[in-house]
Amino acid sequence: MKLAVDIDSVKGFLDPAEGEALFDYACAATELGPVLEVGSYCGKSTVYLGEACRSRCVSLYAVDHHRGSEEHQPGEEYHDESLFDGHSGLMDSFREFRQTMREADLEDIVVPVVASSIVAARNWRTPLGMVFIDGGHSLEAALADYRSWAGHIVQGGTLAIHDIFPDPAEGGQAPHDIFKLALASGLFEKVTLVKTLGLLRRI
Repeated sequence: MKLAVDIDSVKGFLDPAEGEALFDYACAATELGPVLEVGSYCGKSTVYLGEACRSRCVSLYAVDHHRGSEEHQPGEEYHDESLFDGHSGLMDSFREFRQTMREADLEDIVVPVVASSIVAARNWRTPLGMVFIDGGHSLEAALADYRSWAGHIVQGGTLAIHDIFPDPAEGGQAPHDIFKLALASGLFEKVTLVKTLGLLRRI
């Protein structure tokens, strides 16, 4: 796997091993349909997924309202002042995201959807080969992401969920909760866990 951008220069919280797993599973999933991610932030995961989609000439839909998750807000642990728009008084990672896509030469592959999951999925009709969920970590946000997109994954397709921490002492539980929900639904089977990245297959 060769990336067109220095991935370490891209802001984000994705481990390289998780990024490589996303690339590998997206390469396989593009045989079934396009790929969609929820929670692009500044584009680190988008680069890995986009490279996989580029190799197959398939689109990657990148869904994010770009106002930051709960932990990105002023006063929170992962707040980045450089992404704060003082004029509007809101977080705005879209400018940084677009810069990453230009530097990675992915503007012809990645389709930014600047909206919440609920809004973006409202009239969605395209079957998907893979969905990667890495959006807000409140239970409400994680459930909205799962319920909005899991049903659009085709049989044999992949559902990937980031930041799964079985031990509550290590991290928030919402991604782990939707991982368990997917398994309990009978629609998905567990494939593997790469660090905090859970991978499931639609059955």
